[in-house]
Amino acid sequence: MEENEYSGYWEPPRKRCCCARRGTQLMLVGMLSTAMWAGLLALLLLWHWETEKNLKQLGDTAIQNVSHVTKDLQKFQSNQLAQKSQAVQMSQNLQELQAEQKQMKAQDSELSQNLNRLKDDLVNIKSLGLNEKRTASDSLEKLQEEVAKLWIEILISKGTACNICPKNWLHFQQKCYYFGKGSKQWIQARFTCSDLQGRLVSIHSQKEQDFLMQHINKKDSWIGLQDLNMEGEFVWSDGSPVGYSNWNPGEPNNGGQGEDCVMMRGSGHWNDAFCRSYLDAWVCEQLATCELSAPLASVTPTRPTPKSEP
Repeated sequence: MEENEYSGYWEPPRKRCCCARRGTQLMLVGMLSTAMWAGLLALLLLWHWETEKNLKQLGDTAIQNVSHVTKDLQKFQSNQLAQKSQAVQMSQNLQELQAEQKQMKAQDSELSQNLNRLKDDLVNIKSLGLNEKRTASDSLEKLQEEVAKLWIEILISKGTACNICPKNWLHFQQKCYYFGKGSKQWIQARFTCSDLQGRLVSIHSQKEQDFLMQHINKKDSWIGLQDLNMEGEFVWSDGSPVGYSNWNPGEPNNGGQGEDCVMMRGSGHWNDAFCRSYLDAWVCEQLATCELSAPLASVTPTRPTPKSEP
């Protein structure tokens, strides 16, 4: 009992010990808190220092990047100016080329016109030369034929027979006639007569017309009359004008596609027709030759060679 009472009496000293611990703990907590704050402060300072360092590096990098970008921009602007200058120069060059091209086209057009004029002049000169040559040839042929006719008349007046014709040719009044058969155009018939050393027939009298009527067997036949050179101006193959005619009523009329070549119908009347039409007959002629005695043979003129008309 006494011990319990004494025990309860000594409790106050225990409380002092507890306060001392508590003070120590508080001190430790304060020191720990201080250390923590110091560490936190140190961390903050370190973070601040690192942040400033990074910011400085970023600033330096940004400055460098800005400098590079500025230089690149300046270079780009310089290149752009150079390109603009080149574009302006190219535009000027293009305009110059276009002007030169236009000038060359004008010169080419002028040269082309001059060339065409020269070609036309050359064609005209050739045509003139051919016409003069053809005129001279026609004149020579007519002269030769007139000489041959005159010579035949002289021989006939001396009693010489001038009635010799090639085989299959018929004689009438100092001329020989060939009555061709086969489908031909007018130009084909003309060339065929030329190959036979003759020409398409020229009719100059009613007697000659009657003779031809006796042998054409009522067939439409090509004869040597045409107005190819000038419409309405008919000329015979021997170059002589029309002195005798036997036109069908209403002819010539130059109907259809243009009728420039003349045919003799089976009735004997003439009709202008399309030159490319095909007829089954045509009539050729040439001068007859004479039987000459030996003394006269040495002076016999050469028969004119029929021309090959184009």
